[in-house]
Amino acid sequence: MNETHPRLSMQVLEQLPQDVLRPTYDRKQIKAGIVHLGIGAFHRAHQAVYTDEILQAGAQEWGIIGVSLRSPDTRDALAPQDGLYTITVRSAVHEQVRVIGSVVQLLVAPENPQTVMDALCEPEIKIVSLTITEKGYCYAPATGTLDETHADVVHDLQEHNHPRSALGFIVEALRRRRQAGVAPFTVLSCDNLPSNGETLKRVVTRFAALRDPELAEYIAAHVAFPSTMVDRIVPATTDADRSAIVDATGVIDAWPIMTEAFSQWVVEDHFTSGRPNWEMAGVTFVQDVSAFELMKLRLLNGSHSTIAYLGYLAGHETVSDVMAAEGFARFIREMMDEEISSTLPKLPDFDLDHYKDQLIERFRNSSLKHRTWQIAMDGSQKLPQRLLGTIRERLAEGQSIDRLSIGVAGWMRYATGWDEKGAAIDVRDPLVQEIQARIAGQKTAAELVAAYCSIEEIFPRDLAGNQVFRACVERALQSLLEIGAARSVAQFK
Repeated sequence: MNETHPRLSMQVLEQLPQDVLRPTYDRKQIKAGIVHLGIGAFHRAHQAVYTDEILQAGAQEWGIIGVSLRSPDTRDALAPQDGLYTITVRSAVHEQVRVIGSVVQLLVAPENPQTVMDALCEPEIKIVSLTITEKGYCYAPATGTLDETHADVVHDLQEHNHPRSALGFIVEALRRRRQAGVAPFTVLSCDNLPSNGETLKRVVTRFAALRDPELAEYIAAHVAFPSTMVDRIVPATTDADRSAIVDATGVIDAWPIMTEAFSQWVVEDHFTSGRPNWEMAGVTFVQDVSAFELMKLRLLNGSHSTIAYLGYLAGHETVSDVMAAEGFARFIREMMDEEISSTLPKLPDFDLDHYKDQLIERFRNSSLKHRTWQIAMDGSQKLPQRLLGTIRERLAEGQSIDRLSIGVAGWMRYATGWDEKGAAIDVRDPLVQEIQARIAGQKTAAELVAAYCSIEEIFPRDLAGNQVFRACVERALQSLLEIGAARSVAQFK
């Protein structure tokens, strides 16, 4: 990257090539109405883009304060750029570069939790949204309940004024707003959790109850937690992506975002203190998001995880590489058709076959370098909602789970930490130490499945003790151990 190029900022905005889209609104007039916890790549490719659209339309009161709960990396990248960043929308035949200006301030919670708390308590803040990944909710994925032994939960129940977790910040801010006579904000989860709004409300109110039962009752009665469904594929940014932005714009962006053309956001229309007119930007507001959410979690996310584990084991770096390999596209489409679709509720006027066609094409998009290793992260948190819920329903109906079981076995094989060539896998998972302790010394498929199924945080007892489930996963894992992922998929009938 040529450091002689200027850095992206308000000062150089008008110098960008004409084909680069940019904010046309006066950013100095924008007021913050949203605090977003977890300002990572997905938020900047999704919710921040929708919000940028309404700012373009004149809604000046909905700027975003982005908060990093762990690392200062996003702040360090974007603060010198006045909060601006580029997003490149990549299809198979076209690219469009756009500068997003909806992020008006960037904070890092560990550096100054009080500044974050002050922002959350501002009366102008109407919405607190979250993309903190499944593990950020300090909950047990198998049950959806608060993990009361989680280190951050234990800390935040003692250190009210210096929280570490999103739950700690939200509950303390709501307490302070109530004490000051300020209306509560809406808490808007944008993570891939089952019934994400209900799940978030459950863990927040339980956390609050451990502090003050009266506060928990107030939150339950007066704070809205709408559920949402979010959908856009956002690969991790590479140095090649940064160089491409310099070539396209003539300026340096320390952290650009690459994404696909497809974007969807479905939101339950239940807000405590008002909301942006996001429907102008294409958001779908509904009374009940559960059917959309289940469709996306099981078809897209379930397929994505299966692609990631089996594809990584087969030696493929990206999703599009996996889909180009023998048998994979057929296997994934058959898993959608034969084992997932029957578990989904009917959506009036929704063409499910067309949606599945779109998913296959999105997975095949070779312009998106979406790494299988990236998708494979945090599998213990993702598996219950992406695959195990579907499996439980299929078993209850006496239906086959053969393909879904290969996805689960793929995660088990991946989480051993060794690939098919004997090389170490960098397994990123909050339960990685417990997983390694449970499977230590286990060699056979039966031994490994028994060890994994003893982890109740992932496999609830009813499923772990189901002999049909155990037998199917053992058979799939045995195939992966004996002939590998590529042949197991290619030979599947």
